Amino acid sequence: MRTRLLALSVLGVAVALAGCHHGTRPDGSSVDKGVVDMAAFESFIATHPTADEFKKTYPHVQLMLPGMMSTMEMRYDNSRFFPQMDPNGRIVGGDFH
Repeated sequence: MRTRLLALSVLGVAVALAGCHHGTRPDGSSVDKGVVDMAAFESFIATHPTADEFKKTYPHVQLMLPGMMSTMEMRYDNSRFFPQMDPNGRIVGGDFH
């Protein structure tokens, strides 16, 4: 009985850890998450991009526009950006949550 319980426990841990890997696309390229180069990102934001320009330049970052609903999870990988917008709909600042 103990051996079975141990075997099932080890199997459960192995299955749980099998999902802990870096994401890759079918072609083998890696899935980038979040912004790593903050200086380049801040320089880009200083150009006051539109939402479409942001999505083209940072497709792996979720842009949370005003009025969009989001979960309350904390992300520490700079993958979700909450922008401050000017009256013309351009991004003038913001922060990651």
